[in-house]
Amino acid sequence: MESIATTSLLGHSPLHGRVSVRDISGKLKPISYRVRVTEFTGRRIVVSPLLPRLKADRLVNLGVEARAIELTKEVHAYREEERSPKNWKDEIEAGIVQKPELWPPENRADKPSLRNPRLRHERMGCGWIAAIFEWEGVIIKDNPELEKQAWFTLAEEEGRSPIPAFMLRRIEGTKNEQAISEILCWSRDPASVKRMAARKEEIYQSLQGGVYRFCDGSSEFVDILMHYNIPMALVSTRPRKTLEAAMRTIGIEECFSAIVAAEDVCRGKPDPEMFLYAAQLLEFIAERCIVFGNSNQTVEAAHEARMKCVAVANKHLVYELRAPDLVVRRLDELSIVDLKNLADIESPEFGSGEPIPEMEIEEEHDEPPTSTAIDDGIFW
Repeated sequence: MESIATTSLLGHSPLHGRVSVRDISGKLKPISYRVRVTEFTGRRIVVSPLLPRLKADRLVNLGVEARAIELTKEVHAYREEERSPKNWKDEIEAGIVQKPELWPPENRADKPSLRNPRLRHERMGCGWIAAIFEWEGVIIKDNPELEKQAWFTLAEEEGRSPIPAFMLRRIEGTKNEQAISEILCWSRDPASVKRMAARKEEIYQSLQGGVYRFCDGSSEFVDILMHYNIPMALVSTRPRKTLEAAMRTIGIEECFSAIVAAEDVCRGKPDPEMFLYAAQLLEFIAERCIVFGNSNQTVEAAHEARMKCVAVANKHLVYELRAPDLVVRRLDELSIVDLKNLADIESPEFGSGEPIPEMEIEEEHDEPPTSTAIDDGIFW
């Protein structure tokens, strides 16, 4: 009875009358019931006096339980109607109701142009970041000893003296032509330089044997970037033919949107030409690109190009890497949030974009000194 009285507040008239209830023996017994009328005045609840007992003309055939179930269904239907969103557009056009000001809440994902879930995922995702990877030492494992052996073999074939260790460190990361002509100074003739560079690459490939192995975590990290549709570029000082064959061997030729090989640039690291050209191919500004390398030459070139650099400490010790933006031992230690934070051009490192005020320097005019007339009469 109390539940019936409560549901009557939803707009039903007060309930009164008689119902027939069976007792334990199975006989029908008429029972009169009365429900108080409750009304709300401000914050107080006013209970009206009991209604006078009315004589029922007829008995209620339905039991109290059936009536309670019916009213309960009405309550649930009322609540569902309140919860379900209304088609405000149709009702506004029909002139029935006005759309509430606070519904629906403003949200970037509710734009009509982003109704397509794929388009919304792309716009709200990570498509504004670009990744530039080095080939050796980041994607695949490199062997510095094979590189040294190739240079020693070339020097022996050309009748040159063995290359000192400090020159081998300077050669690291540069193009073969650049190392032969500028660092080793073996020849200035373009034909001779090209011939020796090609011969050195042949020696290295014969020593390497065409066996490529992924660095720890590199394959998993590339798969993550592909899942989030982040454009990727690959840079290397190896010839394009050798690079593309190696990519087909390990099955990643479809992962990278751009490839920068030795034929595409004039100079290698620490010159930023490779990274700038890769950003141009990806159609991204340099500040939105993140370079992944494993040497100090890579860090220097990336910062020269105004890019952020993540150094992988698999060749050098952590304290030997100079001023990278982030150091990891494996690429799969990184998360998408780390990349977004690195590519944030609102950081103070990129400046506010406003011109720096320069101090004005007062110009000195070479004018003859002005002569002052002195009255000779004051001395007399």
